[in-house]
Amino acid sequence: MSISRRKFLETTAVTPLAAHLAQGASVDKRTGMPTRILGKTGTPVSCIAFGCGSRFLMYKDEDKALDAVNRAIDLGITYIDTAYGYGNGRSETRIGHVMKTRRKEVWLATKVDKRNADEAMRIIEGSLKRLQTDHVDLLHIHSLTTAEDLASIEANDGVLKVMYKVKEQKMARFIGITSHTDPHVLKTALERHDFDCTQMALNAARVGMRSAPGGMAINPMHDSFEALALPVANRKNMGVIAMKIFGQEGLVGKAPVEKLIRYSLTLPVAAAVLGMPKIEFIEENIRIAKSFQPLPKREMRTLPENLLPQKAELDRFFANHADV
Repeated sequence: MSISRRKFLETTAVTPLAAHLAQGASVDKRTGMPTRILGKTGTPVSCIAFGCGSRFLMYKDEDKALDAVNRAIDLGITYIDTAYGYGNGRSETRIGHVMKTRRKEVWLATKVDKRNADEAMRIIEGSLKRLQTDHVDLLHIHSLTTAEDLASIEANDGVLKVMYKVKEQKMARFIGITSHTDPHVLKTALERHDFDCTQMALNAARVGMRSAPGGMAINPMHDSFEALALPVANRKNMGVIAMKIFGQEGLVGKAPVEKLIRYSLTLPVAAAVLGMPKIEFIEENIRIAKSFQPLPKREMRTLPENLLPQKAELDRFFANHADV
């Protein structure tokens, strides 16, 4: 479904990607890891984040899981992304063992999936205990789906009120919201509320690109997070985190991993969350990050074209995907 001409004209004002990349980009002198400013938080974070969802839970041996987190931090990853929903607290518990000694070295983000205020507060308090910290740097409302879901979040007894309370009480320094389902609904949420950050599905199979002065811009004739939600987040200076870079591995083998990572990092985002179930994946993805160069205009156009056969399948998958 295409968007209206009025929406088209509004969206074409997206800042060219090449210009955005120069804003807040730096390199950590100790590790060589590229960093970017996470929007209005003003905090530099590693351009790739360690995703502690289903791929992290593939480490069946607890010691190996902790070794993986420590190895990632040693090599320069400062952004750790977890959630209560990842194994009903199992991921957070693992991360907590590392945070016991390395909390000051990382930007720690977790998520709450409950929509009721009281239930959400219980989950958040439990998250802090599992993570062995008195605060997280970023707390997300986890996995926004439909307009009805947004209404539940915004209700008088909804989780949104708890988010502001948690921030006021310094249990979380910043708050955000994530989505990989419907870009229209996320766009509405970002327009209505002043979140500090947002995390959305941004991969090469779910977008179109067009040439623009100074770089590439989003093709606003496609319903996608890039066309609808990303411009709102950028305009409001929210820290944007890309996720589902590999399409829950649906794109692995369809395009080189390096190009999939470079595609998402060439978008106007601060970081990309990567699931890395083996230490060699961590090392290889960090190598890619440390040698990052934006994809040229032509490849930003041709990569989505080449992945077009996967687009419909991925859209169907993410429409019903539970982020656990």
